[in-house]
Amino acid sequence: MQYRRFGRTNLKIPILSLGGMRFQKSWDQLDISEISYQEQKKVENILNLANKYGLTHIETAKYYGTSEVQLGVGFKNTKKIPNIIQTKIPPNSDPKIFERDVMTSIEKLNVKKIDLLAIHGINTSEHLHQAVRDGGCIDILRNLQKENLIGSIGFSTHGKSSLIEKAISTNFFDYVNLHWYFINQENTKVINLANKYDLGVFIISPTDKGGHLHTPSTKMLELCSPLHPIVFNDLFCLRNKNVHTLSVGIAKATDFDLHLKAVSLLSEAEQYLPKIIKRLKQESINTLGLEWYQNWNRNLPSWEYTPGNINIPILLWLSNLIDWLDMEGFAKARYQLLGNGSHWFPGSNANLLDVDVSEGQLMKVLEGHINPKKVIHKLRTLKEKFGDNVAKRLSNK
Repeated sequence: MQYRRFGRTNLKIPILSLGGMRFQKSWDQLDISEISYQEQKKVENILNLANKYGLTHIETAKYYGTSEVQLGVGFKNTKKIPNIIQTKIPPNSDPKIFERDVMTSIEKLNVKKIDLLAIHGINTSEHLHQAVRDGGCIDILRNLQKENLIGSIGFSTHGKSSLIEKAISTNFFDYVNLHWYFINQENTKVINLANKYDLGVFIISPTDKGGHLHTPSTKMLELCSPLHPIVFNDLFCLRNKNVHTLSVGIAKATDFDLHLKAVSLLSEAEQYLPKIIKRLKQESINTLGLEWYQNWNRNLPSWEYTPGNINIPILLWLSNLIDWLDMEGFAKARYQLLGNGSHWFPGSNANLLDVDVSEGQLMKVLEGHINPKKVIHKLRTLKEKFGDNVAKRLSNK
């Protein structure tokens, strides 16, 4: 395993981190007595493999169901506590509740200290205010630092780049968990700002949120050849030296394999990446057309100012991914989360189009766009494909 300095935390972090969201028994907060021997053994086998492969950083969260309690028992049974333990606690307007949640996580994880404590889901200005105001979540964490119960303080986010930049610029945080990968590079400037402030940068879910690369389309497999899309995406992220670690969501032992392959090829990344990126870019131009490729995301209204709160930028992005990379499964999942994933996936899908929202209303907010009619056609196509069902984020807390 290779390691990088995790910003001003000064921790030596492995470039792959064990994500604790996929191997737990349940998304409900169950007692350990409700977890079978086999279910707990699965977690412990994964912990042993992570230790063997050098994934010495484990990342979990309060709302990852039974993850914390199963990890706590697993640390005790395997007698192998990772070098770096991270958990995440959502912000709260009541600092006492926030502090109680932190202490509960420490108890569940069965450790004396949480090395990295992230405020989970600074996705809105209100969340940021709850974190940084006088007497807020940060002040609670500073007191817990003095008691040596936690180490460095960070935050995780699905928020807009402008909000993330605002949070980083407070200079209250030591690291950030954010989304950035080949199909979504919106946070490139954010990562550069994090480097300016010497923050550790942790990439959330590059495999799943990076395009369901665990179940890639035939087209994606062909375009990324000779690499698997997971290997390509890992290498793409890790060649950015301002990125320090990628979350690896493990549900079974073989899930490690492709990520470890990427680590083994990191020194050879430039032999593969430029050719694959060029091929992917050319395919995007070929399928979308040069004019749309260059201009599709210009002068689009934010969902807050769109009738029905339809999140047009995200929906067009999903439409492009279908046309470009045949990412229909990923697009369907994200489409159905819009409007059902609270602040984690804000705005709504296109289901209200031609019901409560008229074409004329959308034409008005799309006046500055290069092709408003094409936008509306793409929204209707997505609604026809995916509009019958809804999905909910695994945890909407």
